[in-house]
Amino acid sequence: MGEATREESTCIAQRLLAVAELYTRHQGALADMEWCLVDYCAATAADVSAVQNISHARAVGQVQFACALAYRLPAVAKVFVRGTIDFRMVSTIINRTDNVDDALMPAVDEAIARHCEKWMKLSRPKLRDRVDQWVAKFDPAGVRVPPKVEQNRYFDVDEAAPGMAFASGHLRAADGAALDARLEALAATVCEHDPRSRNQRRADAAGALSRLETALVCECGRQDCTAGASPADATAGSTVVIHVLAEQGTLDGSSDNPGYLRGFGILPAESVRAVAQTATLKPLTVPSGVRADPGYRPSVKTKEFLAWRDLTCRWPGCDKPVDNCDVDHTVAYPVGPTHPSNTKHYCRIHHLIKTFCGWNDQQLPDGTIVLTSPTGYTCTTEAHGAALFPTLATPTGDLDLPPADPDPARIAMMPRRKQTRAQDRRERINAERRERTELIAEQQRQHQAWLAANYKPPPF
Repeated sequence: MGEATREESTCIAQRLLAVAELYTRHQGALADMEWCLVDYCAATAADVSAVQNISHARAVGQVQFACALAYRLPAVAKVFVRGTIDFRMVSTIINRTDNVDDALMPAVDEAIARHCEKWMKLSRPKLRDRVDQWVAKFDPAGVRVPPKVEQNRYFDVDEAAPGMAFASGHLRAADGAALDARLEALAATVCEHDPRSRNQRRADAAGALSRLETALVCECGRQDCTAGASPADATAGSTVVIHVLAEQGTLDGSSDNPGYLRGFGILPAESVRAVAQTATLKPLTVPSGVRADPGYRPSVKTKEFLAWRDLTCRWPGCDKPVDNCDVDHTVAYPVGPTHPSNTKHYCRIHHLIKTFCGWNDQQLPDGTIVLTSPTGYTCTTEAHGAALFPTLATPTGDLDLPPADPDPARIAMMPRRKQTRAQDRRERINAERRERTELIAEQQRQHQAWLAANYKPPPF
């Protein structure tokens, strides 16, 4: 186990240092990208996400982490490569030294590298204290300041088990109290014979709240129910549209194949049939051998098919839903027509990377994409919707098109940033260093005030 643990740490270190080396090579191969929307970090992350099959956001974080390890903490990196410290420790060191002045960083790096092997058994809080101690010795203003709680507000609704969603968040206390009271009030609008538990009614009340309904539909099934809401009332206030894809057999009960709720994943057959009772049903046709749409923009029919066939961005590891994606021509228009065999979805960042950074893609009639990076790495992605519903993988027609020809000179047309990534980082660090300096000064003022009030010099 010990040997495997050390080998694991060594492999992680080697992977990260390879990412940092790839970043350096991108800087040498791609000119003047610092101010581009797809900068060196994003261009490197495109390779990383494709090779490791991870999301672009995770790849960007890995590039930044790798560069910090390789170029700000080379001494710690050497210890990491030996396998005597692990990723948990390295991530703590990188995070806690992020605000250290560049001129003082080599001394901090050497000091931590000399001692970090002895810290492996420490808990996370104790490890953080040891790193902060060395930062404070060399650069007191570089000690990290805890983030303000209010800055971490969020509210997410994510997919959970099939047919279910998971909601979580940090709200302002007043907003949380109002939401809690509203859910409680909605949950209380059913009669006493409703079979659901209080928690189940509150969960269902969240759906009613999202549809602007003023009451829950009671599920007691009694003729003498005293609750006021009826199924007809339940849809009266609805202003939100959701889209579900399912086979006809699932709807008519001849099949129990699940459906798909866009953005939340698989929806069990019984849930599909329940939703269908009050839904507008619309058949989805698979275009086959059709003529291309006139012009650059796809028709409503083509766009609808592409959305269900792809479901997400087609870049390896990217799960951005099609609602947040662009329709990309594999072979650029007008040489490449607006046709289902030549169009698919890329999120904006991957659309820009494909267009401006030398990537080449080929599209097969069933929607499969063969993507080749500027370094020669090739990967294949199938459309997520077509994988779940094989009918959507029906070939839409062979097109006799020339291969796409990436033009490196097009990078001059890349959208520009208002600030570089380095400027954003420096702004954050300067603000946090100022805050730490003010905290230190306030502590010193309080100490001096305490001495003035309590210290009595010894008599002579």
